[in-house]
Amino acid sequence: MLDPLGQTQVLPYLRALSSKGASFTLLSFERPQAFEADGPAKCEILRRQLAEQNIEWHWLRYHQKPSIPATFYDVLRGIQYAGRLVRTNRIEMVHARSHIPAAIALVLKKRFGIKMIFDIRGLMAEEYVDANHWKQGGLPFRLTKTVERRALASADGVVTLTEKIWPILQNWEGLRGRSVVHEVIPCCTDLELFNYNEPDRRRRREELGLRDRLVVVYCGSIDGWYLTEEMADFFAHVLKKKPKAHLLWLTPVKHARVEALMEHRAISRHHYTIRSVAPQEVPSYLSASDVGLAFIRSCFSKLASSPTKNAEYLACGLPLVINAGVGDSDSLIRDWKVGALVENLSEADYEKAVGTLDALTAEPSTVRAQARSVAEKFFDVRRVGVERYERLYRRVLNN
Repeated sequence: MLDPLGQTQVLPYLRALSSKGASFTLLSFERPQAFEADGPAKCEILRRQLAEQNIEWHWLRYHQKPSIPATFYDVLRGIQYAGRLVRTNRIEMVHARSHIPAAIALVLKKRFGIKMIFDIRGLMAEEYVDANHWKQGGLPFRLTKTVERRALASADGVVTLTEKIWPILQNWEGLRGRSVVHEVIPCCTDLELFNYNEPDRRRRREELGLRDRLVVVYCGSIDGWYLTEEMADFFAHVLKKKPKAHLLWLTPVKHARVEALMEHRAISRHHYTIRSVAPQEVPSYLSASDVGLAFIRSCFSKLASSPTKNAEYLACGLPLVINAGVGDSDSLIRDWKVGALVENLSEADYEKAVGTLDALTAEPSTVRAQARSVAEKFFDVRRVGVERYERLYRRVLNN
């Protein structure tokens, strides 16, 4: 819960659902930093804050290596600890966020007869294969698929991040032939925090020396699932049409890698900035930008993904430049006209996308309003995420 993901994709939902009458016992596995230096003090502060919101937080140490033994240990420890919490707090339902928690939830459901929600944050086994970390059919893959199959067969409710993956999952062993409560809940964002702010825009652009330049922003990690080289290639095409354009990299890591990519494409420091910023500062930098960029590796497992950065860009009024084949994101461009969709990551597609940006950025206030409207419709943590989780909880408990 100390990680950015926990802060943005778990706690806002729990706080809002708690205000609607749910009583939560939260069990998380925290990285070593939570147990070292000022980590315990941060945990205690957060524990007290959550307690005031009817959320009782417990945490255990996360073990990463060696992978399979460490995971088995954490699961067994989680079963033991969570079992006590179920008895003590009279838990009615367990909400498992992803596959490893689902392994714990399966035992709790069998032992105590409580309801179970399997919140599928992605196709874990397929993601590791697509990322070349696992071999398809190898031991980690088979163990994960076994947990997944049993979780699908036992779950009273299922959450997916995308519409696109649901018809596929319905034909998988465990769900095939079953009627189960289901909700599509994409990765939402706090629209009160992520919002276009004109004073922030002026302040940040003055600070960065951007004035009237077109600013393309990328916010997030480098490499891995993110096609960093292709994003640099795209910006090189932007510069051909917009010689004053600027690329703002908001990333905490691999600054030297970004510098090398830009140098290789003969893009001078005058045309890009790299910043590592605190999470609470991100909205002000997005407000200072004009276009949100995100190229993500397209593969089967990514049909189940909902990139949080797309929601944050739109919430701050930015049109998107994204590649095709990632979750439901294509429809944001095709149906709602809030950016440019790059089909094949080719030079011809880059040129076409730049042309689309010309038209969109010609009327900045119009495109900002449209982008914000789409964020409110699909990615508002309260009106979309919380409402759907509340509906899911009620349907599962009443089933």
